[in-house]
Amino acid sequence: MSRMLVPSTSPYAISFGFSRAVRVGDHISVGGTAPIDASGNTVGVGDPAVQARQCFETIRMALGQAGASLDDVVRTRILLTRIADWKPVAAVRGEYFRNIRPVDTVMEVNCFINPDWLIEVEVEAIIDRN
Repeated sequence: MSRMLVPSTSPYAISFGFSRAVRVGDHISVGGTAPIDASGNTVGVGDPAVQARQCFETIRMALGQAGASLDDVVRTRILLTRIADWKPVAAVRGEYFRNIRPVDTVMEVNCFINPDWLIEVEVEAIIDRN
């Protein structure tokens, strides 16, 4: 089965050796997506909603590069450094997934590599070949 790698713009991708997304067959996994732009700069410092939107936009683009869309997402995982941020983040997630309704997990973590990141998001997608 073929393996497609979608590169990451994270400044840590090369040293860690990771891709933004990996597609194997009909399955696509998008790894922990931080609130960084195409140049690797943090977006929305201090604002969980702006950071969430950046994460979902990065994910949307990665899925597109892998031949999928947000409609193919079956799971999201949202990691927050402040669990109290769940409401603004959930509102942004709802903008993207209100009608798609993938399963979700929201959890609090201690911190990320960059202390300005309040959120990381992972998704899994399955492309329907029918």
